[in-house]
Amino acid sequence: MGQILSEPLLIHGIGDSDAARSQMVHELLARVGLPETAYHKYPHEFSGGQRQRIAIARCLTMKPDILICDESVSALDVSVQAQVLNLLQDLQDEFKMSYIFISHDLAVVKYMSDQVMVMSQGEVVELANSDDIYRQPQHPYTQKLLSAIPKADQRIRRQAAAS
Repeated sequence: MGQILSEPLLIHGIGDSDAARSQMVHELLARVGLPETAYHKYPHEFSGGQRQRIAIARCLTMKPDILICDESVSALDVSVQAQVLNLLQDLQDEFKMSYIFISHDLAVVKYMSDQVMVMSQGEVVELANSDDIYRQPQHPYTQKLLSAIPKADQRIRRQAAAS
């Protein structure tokens, strides 16, 4: 993992020595919640949640202004999803970056988004503040999406209406 995370730094001339780049990588690994020992491990030695953290660290090597997250937690179990989503929110504040967060999981969208864009067949059908979308969806497709939320997830709509 150390090599995978160091390579972009080397290519882009970040850090004045291998030791400095190694230190940066160790700091990134710690920042995403991975132990120092992760530096010397291979990708197949990590769980899905740990791999997602590594992917996040890899993105952060270049200090982006915008990070595109496409179904970034869909393959993770619910507790690991929550950890990764909380990590993403913390990193957003710390690194002062924005996310374009793409997901079919409306609970995740609600949790992560200030604004929501609903698309149907490649066309934008609604764009609004997250709370407004969940409280009073305007477009029939958005209404249909929200009505299809399983009963266990209807709490999203109740919480949105309460806020």
